[in-house]
Amino acid sequence: MSKKVIGLTLFLFVSLLSNAQEQKVNKNKPASIALKASILNFKKTPLTEGLTISTPALGVQFFKGIAPQLDAVVNLDFSTLKYPYYVSSKQPKATTNSIYAAMDARVHIKLANDDKSVLPYAILGIGLGKDAAKFTAYAPMGLGLQFKAKQGSFLNVFGTYNAEASKLTKMHTNYGISYSFPLKLKEKKAIALPTVTVQADQDDDGVSNDKDDCPERSGLLKYKGCPVPDEDGDGINDENDKCPNAEGTVQYRGCPVPDTDKDGLPDDQDACPTVAGLTRYKGCAIPDTDHDGINDELDQCPTIAGIAGNNGCEDLQPKLDIIAAALKFESGQVNLAAKSLQGLDALVQLMTEYPKTTLTITGHTDNTGTRKINDRLSLSRAKKVQTYLVKKGLAINRTFLIGLADTQPIANNATKDGRAQNRRADLTIKYE
Repeated sequence: MSKKVIGLTLFLFVSLLSNAQEQKVNKNKPASIALKASILNFKKTPLTEGLTISTPALGVQFFKGIAPQLDAVVNLDFSTLKYPYYVSSKQPKATTNSIYAAMDARVHIKLANDDKSVLPYAILGIGLGKDAAKFTAYAPMGLGLQFKAKQGSFLNVFGTYNAEASKLTKMHTNYGISYSFPLKLKEKKAIALPTVTVQADQDDDGVSNDKDDCPERSGLLKYKGCPVPDEDGDGINDENDKCPNAEGTVQYRGCPVPDTDKDGLPDDQDACPTVAGLTRYKGCAIPDTDHDGINDELDQCPTIAGIAGNNGCEDLQPKLDIIAAALKFESGQVNLAAKSLQGLDALVQLMTEYPKTTLTITGHTDNTGTRKINDRLSLSRAKKVQTYLVKKGLAINRTFLIGLADTQPIANNATKDGRAQNRRADLTIKYE
């Protein structure tokens, strides 16, 4: 097993190094040294207590880029532990701590070049560990994250699985962090000062003619000798224009006149700039002259407070209730009292003024007599009122009749006065 691991690792090393030689080297990582701290976790054998031994380790790393996405790394770890910690016929159990050192050569296979702020990479390598008596071979493989710092430094966070590559090696893991410093900082390029030559400047704006795009108009160097531009042509140059791409006014610092209520009318033409309205009302909402909650354009009676059911005109029902209060009948009779006729005449005139209305006439009785008789009597009373209204000019198709007998009393049928109140006809208006 150990020979296969070593052979596979060496094969992958050779393949990666061969591919690296074919890549450009202009973005390779410079030689760097890193300080490292980590935790080594060794797997125990069933003959020892517990499952793992964890011990801290300190170390150093040497980095050298061999391709933009490939770094060669030499890794060195130092720790103390009872090692070897396993028992066999040839290996006694260690009883005291000893120095454990491990060195390996590995490559970091990066997903991109070192320009990235955060860069994931894979780890593959081969190495040797040494305790007080034995050498053990292992093959680290794992994953890491590289964080870009300043001056060519990098922070690395990583974890490796160190596979068994020799008989005395036991599988272990290494989780750590390191910070690298380049061995040589980048040299700053010297800035060559241009040779100053005196050039002709026709418009005396400090920009020589050979660099002046507007040699006959005084301007600024940052605009290649031209005046400050006015992109939207509103007479306010772009440096003083808060809205350089929209034509505006001086009052609003180069921006268009605002439309606070977003009704399409600018505030300087809007009589109601904070309330969305219509152009025909100078930016104000449609008025409601009689303040009945129905705007004048929908209100058929804009100067008289009314109700929505009657298209903004007055509610007729209260007037009908007054007229109906006089529609009382003698016991067992259907004849209308003379004092009620004046009110019915007024009802015909009222409904003539509001042609889009209909009338429901409901007849009632007291509880005297049988239900069969009272059903017929109540309907006859409603019919009597209808006949009078039609005779006075109200179209019959604008009226509806209901007879409810004594099912809806408005007074106590146990008294004479109560029964008189219940012998009545009710009027109900309906708006279209």
